[in-house]
Amino acid sequence: MSYTVAIVGRPNVGKSTLFNRFLEQRKAIVDDISGVTRDRQYGLADWNGKVFNLIDTGGFVPSSDDIFEIEIRKQVKIAIDEADSIIFMVDVATGITTLDEAMADMLRRGKKPVYVVVNKVDNGTRELEATEFYSLGFENNFFISSISGSGTGDLLDAITEPITAEDVEEAMKETGLPKFAIIGQPNVGKSSLLNALIGQERTIVSDISGTTRDSIHTYYNLFQKEFMLIDTAGIRKKSKEKEDLEFYSIIRAIKAIDDADVCMIVLDADKGITAQDITIFSLAVRKGKGVVVLVNKWDLVEKETNTARDYEKRLKEKLAPFTDVPILFISVLEKTRIFKAIEASLEVYENRHRKVPTSQLNEVMLKAVAAYHAPVVRGNSIKIKYVTQLPTAVPSFAFFTNYPDDIKMPYRNYLENQLRTKFNFKGVPVRIYFRKK
Repeated sequence: MSYTVAIVGRPNVGKSTLFNRFLEQRKAIVDDISGVTRDRQYGLADWNGKVFNLIDTGGFVPSSDDIFEIEIRKQVKIAIDEADSIIFMVDVATGITTLDEAMADMLRRGKKPVYVVVNKVDNGTRELEATEFYSLGFENNFFISSISGSGTGDLLDAITEPITAEDVEEAMKETGLPKFAIIGQPNVGKSSLLNALIGQERTIVSDISGTTRDSIHTYYNLFQKEFMLIDTAGIRKKSKEKEDLEFYSIIRAIKAIDDADVCMIVLDADKGITAQDITIFSLAVRKGKGVVVLVNKWDLVEKETNTARDYEKRLKEKLAPFTDVPILFISVLEKTRIFKAIEASLEVYENRHRKVPTSQLNEVMLKAVAAYHAPVVRGNSIKIKYVTQLPTAVPSFAFFTNYPDDIKMPYRNYLENQLRTKFNFKGVPVRIYFRKK
């Protein structure tokens, strides 16, 4: 179950500031010039244990009113199509503008829940002025200040209310067949890979970037292997512009990540890994999914003795700190190593479900602790007495210690590396928790 919330509104109402606050990081570029958020921003927000995908739709620099409204319309349309609920952001300082009205009109026609968020309400006078936004006719209205954060807690409560504990549990339980998502930039060969694997033209493949748009689930049962392949793909009905397509494909990729156990991230050997690929990779890791990196079109690369080794080294530098991932050099066109990609994904799937017996875990990890003790903090020597694997979907381990809050990142990394060295968790994010013994 993946829940997606989109923030829409005209430029300069404070969308990016709110986005950053929800994600607790400065990811979007915030500036007073309208249209600074040209790129769409995506992230994973967590409110009281309820996790949802958050999309910040950018404003555009209007060269003329009409073009501007067309762009806004496109963005809102995509948000209405793809998100489960929508934050419609307006600004109390300017009051209701014609653009706000046009957007409200579109949102009313959609079926998705809309939360009108009146920003910059930071005193009593403004609170009174904000009441004019009730006239837009939406049921859920929130008065906030995205800079100071006042009012955002109530908003988050309302947004996450539809996400129930059962949904979270169901998302954990949805097992059955392994599910592999093929994700990556437009035109790196995702659909061709799917077709090569199942041996039939299941998706339309062409050189026009973005011919595929919907995610397609394909059942695979060949060579005694059985799983579902999710291709973030489908047929494009209208010739959309590149920006919209990237926006669509990213949202689809995020949804495919949510559905999958293992993400096969396809790169173009010639172009290497892009910032957007790294965003997708980090999202998959944060969501606790297995990852396999496939470098496609390797047949087109001029090779010397160590070309693959050097390429892999450069790739891992960009993926750091999580570098324990299988990297395969493939050519979909020549069918080179494409079945190896399936084997690697199945292995990562196994690793993600690996359960280490407690006795074995303690035997191995307590030796590692004895070989290299955690540094002394404020004169306290840190002792780790017991380790256990937690019953979660992602491999997670609890280390019981006398000072759980004093263990720093370098030692946490040491323990993770020991876990990876002794037990095979290649391609899988590992989570470590320190608990009071």
